[in-house]
Amino acid sequence: MSKLDDAIEAAKKQMKAQKIPCNEDLLRSVAKGLGPSIYTSDGKLVAARDAKEVNTIKKNFIGKKLGETDENKQDAAIAHAIEKIGPSNRQKLRTVFCYIIVKKLKKESVYA
Repeated sequence: MSKLDDAIEAAKKQMKAQKIPCNEDLLRSVAKGLGPSIYTSDGKLVAARDAKEVNTIKKNFIGKKLGETDENKQDAAIAHAIEKIGPSNRQKLRTVFCYIIVKKLKKESVYA
């Protein structure tokens, strides 16, 4: 199994545990789009309590990649992802986190 397949399997496992519906094609596209960051022990997780990391997700992923510039929508999507994975869950996989944001903002077309 490839590193990408391993990352997707881990994401699907987390999504199943949190009862998050999964579109595997979209999940795979999001994972590919995140690049090599999802393969490192630090990069594969989102530190949702770290303001610097949250701002990086807002600026680079939501703003640049997804094209959403409305800060209220950005904040709402991040809050939604945190809630769906679980605020107390310290193992928020970046692939799942970003997948939820894509779904929340209805930006699936970016990965079509």
